[in-house]
Amino acid sequence: MSETTEPKINHAIPRACGLLVIEVENSNPNGDPDRDSDPRQRPDGLGEISPVSFKRKLRDIVEAKAEAIWPAVTARLKERNVILTDGHYDILEKRGRDRKTIAKEIQDGTFDDKYWDARLFGNTFLESKEKTEKELGRKLANEEWATLRRNIKSGPVQFGMGISIKPVEIRRHTETNKAGVESDKASGMAPLGCRYVVHGIYVMPFFVNPHSAHYSKCRVADLELMLQLIPAAYPLTASKARPSVSIRFAHYLEHVDALGSFPDLRVLEALKQKAESLAWSETDAKRFLSEIAPKFARYRELVSGMKITQEQLK
Repeated sequence: MSETTEPKINHAIPRACGLLVIEVENSNPNGDPDRDSDPRQRPDGLGEISPVSFKRKLRDIVEAKAEAIWPAVTARLKERNVILTDGHYDILEKRGRDRKTIAKEIQDGTFDDKYWDARLFGNTFLESKEKTEKELGRKLANEEWATLRRNIKSGPVQFGMGISIKPVEIRRHTETNKAGVESDKASGMAPLGCRYVVHGIYVMPFFVNPHSAHYSKCRVADLELMLQLIPAAYPLTASKARPSVSIRFAHYLEHVDALGSFPDLRVLEALKQKAESLAWSETDAKRFLSEIAPKFARYRELVSGMKITQEQLK
């Protein structure tokens, strides 16, 4: 079913859960601003990747719509009869946004169709009434404020904290700059400016809730775009601090119905136990599903493209 024929409130979005297995090598997957941009780390030594950090990668790819990337993304989705409508894939959480314009879009009803990340992840765009009035430059009537407040919604897709399966080793190096950054110095130096994880395997859970999709106006095409982009999230947003981060596996498992047909956390914990393995064949996946989640609708491994349905296990 294409987006041009599906309703704006798409009840075909499944209940699902997933687990990303992220490999980090000599990179900083998520700097901690409270610790001078050190890779995030818990007191027990386990590394962290925040959900906000990962969603930022997806948002950046969609916002850029790079000439070499976006046509390939839309073409792959079109092969599965998923059509992305022009003008419906702007990003709400971005720099330089005009809050006055966005408030007007909420009031005139064009907001939901425009912002992909708001439909998928939800939005808390508004803060206090007083601050909103100050930004808009005028007082808001009670009904106007109520309309704006009603737009605050939780999205159907929620990512959990990414946690390394073992404690990570963090190294810090001083960097030098031959050209220098100060006018009176021929060279420069950044003490301990390079901070990275030597090697780590992280696991990050995520969940899809069709109930929230009803309120945020999320569509199947929105979800499919996210699933298409997940394997490319790190390679397409690599940086000096993050040159070698990749998603080794991206497990995605749909329930039989919206009420749920298997215990999410039990399945995710079982997948976590296999996170260190470099091998994950179709035989491995079928054995896992038969033992841990026999009542499922469809399994997908997003990196390899593997797909398994309930019928294939019979």
